[in-house]
Amino acid sequence: MRDTDSSQLIDLIGTCWAEFPGCILDVDAEEQWLRAPATAYAQYAGEFWVADDDGEVVGSAGYRPVTDAIAEMKGVYVSPVIRRQGLASVLVKNAEQAALTAGFDQVQAWSDTRFTGAHVLYERLGYRRTGRSRRLEDLSDSTEIEFTKPL
Repeated sequence: MRDTDSSQLIDLIGTCWAEFPGCILDVDAEEQWLRAPATAYAQYAGEFWVADDDGEVVGSAGYRPVTDAIAEMKGVYVSPVIRRQGLASVLVKNAEQAALTAGFDQVQAWSDTRFTGAHVLYERLGYRRTGRSRRLEDLSDSTEIEFTKPL
């Protein structure tokens, strides 16, 4: 990912969020990292990738450290036009391998309760629900559920 991917990444995530009632992407209020995503992930000591099709960003995923042992999966999005072709699995597995290489032994993923397709993906890839949830008190009034997987 490069900082120049910003506008396309914003468009991708905005398109994905728009599929769910009440999901609001306000970059300046809540997701400022999207203005310079590569710079942000370097500062987080994480890694993030985008998949492109003829120069158009069509997918994304990355990870950020939570602790010395746990990495958090972040930003798993795929354009609705090319879903169900395996790209999300490839992106998640890429991020998992990079996290393992970086020394993490577990990955967690927090997913909005409305993103049921993501829940199916995570469970298919070996993630387990922990039973924990968190309310973000964001513009979208999000509640997320936690998934974890050993690496």
